Amino acid sequence: MTDKECIFCKIAAGEIPSKTLYEDDRFRIILDLGPASRGHALILPKGHYADLWELPEEIAAESIKLAKKITASMKTALKCDGFNLVQNNGYAAGQTVFHYHMHLIPRYENGEKILSWQVGSVTQEELEEIREMIAKELAL
Repeated sequence: MTDKECIFCKIAAGEIPSKTLYEDDRFRIILDLGPASRGHALILPKGHYADLWELPEEIAAESIKLAKKITASMKTALKCDGFNLVQNNGYAAGQTVFHYHMHLIPRYENGEKILSWQVGSVTQEELEEIREMIAKELAL
């Protein structure tokens, strides 16, 4: 199923030109037009799923397998030193296109800091409270 208004559905279907790195019957992997680093790519399922929660488990598993395959090739070709795999869900998390996609962001030793956060602090009591809340939901 696709969404006729979704730009990533159109790209995945080949209706909008892209620099495609890989394609099969379920996915298209393209170079990002607004790259965070040299070689930044996106894994796009051809089916429309707004986010991780809508994504079928088999498509989720296949996207990770593809990430491993593609980043191995990119590491050799681009001589990058590492990767960030980024997958945002929801506006608050930075998702701007509501079609599940995964960013493959090559990292270079002396490159810019792309992703970082301030290390916070938490008490053992807070950790236990959070663990209990999540564990309760997992048991449902």
